[in-house]
Amino acid sequence: MRLKQLLLIFLIGYSISMSAQDYLALGDSYTIGESVQESERWPNQLAKVLKGTSLEVETVTIIAKTGWTTAELIEGIEISKNTNQYDLVSLLIGVNNQYRGQSLERFEKELIQLIKTAITYSKNGPQNVFLVSIPNWGVTPFAKDRDAEKIGLEIQAFNEVIQKQANEFKLPFIDITPISIEAKTDLSLLASDQLHPSGNMYQLWVKKIKNQLLKTSK
Repeated sequence: MRLKQLLLIFLIGYSISMSAQDYLALGDSYTIGESVQESERWPNQLAKVLKGTSLEVETVTIIAKTGWTTAELIEGIEISKNTNQYDLVSLLIGVNNQYRGQSLERFEKELIQLIKTAITYSKNGPQNVFLVSIPNWGVTPFAKDRDAEKIGLEIQAFNEVIQKQANEFKLPFIDITPISIEAKTDLSLLASDQLHPSGNMYQLWVKKIKNQLLKTSK
């Protein structure tokens, strides 16, 4: 009887560990959640709302840092020496390329490298890898003395590159930029720094991301 109980406990533990899935989020300040609590970061919120779905994840790993460009994310990934593989992988990068005035050509070249890296991190290749658009920070109070229209047009150009490469690699492209523009009239969608999203805005992103991911995973 004792042997059967031990075997049952072992099998239950094994099934739980086999069902646990891991999520890797690659990015910059938006992914690391600058100026919000860890629980409010959108990757952490996404993991929470995916519970009970076909894409349920148990652990979230983030490789991201405020201020990172595509090149710095590439370097950050190399420094991390992370050789694990994941059930879900996201990539949101590019705002600092735009902010520093870097070229679209350079961005696209480095973005392609990052997409390939994201795919190598995935247990299923391109499956369950997705790209997220760059939010429009030009509508925030932080940008009040800058050319908001110019910022918006530049971010649109960067997002067009992201969408193009998402199509090339046959990956979901989730456009959260329209949500970011709502901060122009609703400051509750911004963190205390008046630049980065608040947990409330990330919650709106997550709702859209969840719906699109579940739709494409069917």
